Amino acid sequence: MRRDIEFNAEGVLLRGWLYMPDDAIGTVPAVVMAHGFSAVKEMYLDRYAEVFSAAGLAALVFDNRNFGSSEGEPRYEIDPWQQVRDYRHAMTWLTRQPRIDPGRLGVWGSSYSGGHALVLGAIDRRVKCVVSQVPLVSGSRNLARLVRADRAAPLRAQFDSDREARFAGRAPMMVPVVTSEADGVAALPTPDSWEWFTQTGKSRAPSWRNQVTLRTVEMLGEYEPGSYIERISPTPLMMIIADGDHLAVADEAFAAYHRALEPKRLVILKGGHFDAYVKAFDYSSSAARDWLVEHLTS
Repeated sequence: MRRDIEFNAEGVLLRGWLYMPDDAIGTVPAVVMAHGFSAVKEMYLDRYAEVFSAAGLAALVFDNRNFGSSEGEPRYEIDPWQQVRDYRHAMTWLTRQPRIDPGRLGVWGSSYSGGHALVLGAIDRRVKCVVSQVPLVSGSRNLARLVRADRAAPLRAQFDSDREARFAGRAPMMVPVVTSEADGVAALPTPDSWEWFTQTGKSRAPSWRNQVTLRTVEMLGEYEPGSYIERISPTPLMMIIADGDHLAVADEAFAAYHRALEPKRLVILKGGHFDAYVKAFDYSSSAARDWLVEHLTS
């Protein structure tokens, strides 16, 4: 039972899908879901939503603004704080739907949106359960790992030049999300990022584009969702971490988990960042499902 939906996020229409459990009676708990860095909902979020709805949960899946079927300008720009606010708009829309129980809402996020889930659990007490999968914890430290030391100063100069150009009314500078070149320039310049985004884009998400604004990279370096993690309690938190994750960096995620207060649960996946969506999908989705069901249906 999936239907197309759209909602107004303070003047911008965001579009997605609402999954409802087939045989639900009365009101049901719900989980709000969006994807990570530049990804669109067709990149396996439908599979997670199907697992959740089969367990009796409604699932709202939407494209982040500026991406996929959602509106927003400039296209292909990621403002992490705007994405957090859009999650909250999605929650507000969801609570107004007649078959949704507004007192039983969860959030699920993965990669960049895994960081958003941490922030949401800390700042929005409508959230009754959090699942944060292979999350970004520190944008500054993540960017420092992704950008070679000899390119850091030129990149800062590009940020300033781009800001001057935008101030003068010119279009924002764009950069690739991923690259196949070993020494290439991209927002996510890792081989596994190139493989997953290009293969998944071809097979599942033709609307995905290999570009983001340069300002997106600057805002990545300013975003520190891990600094909120101690504030999530008493909301239940599950973190799903891939032990071989060198994109969001497993060590950062483990350290953040240990700072979190109870109630919390750690799930460790074998493999890299993108294995959560494919090779380890059954494990990652069932763990998240069980956590959401435990805390939203009791």
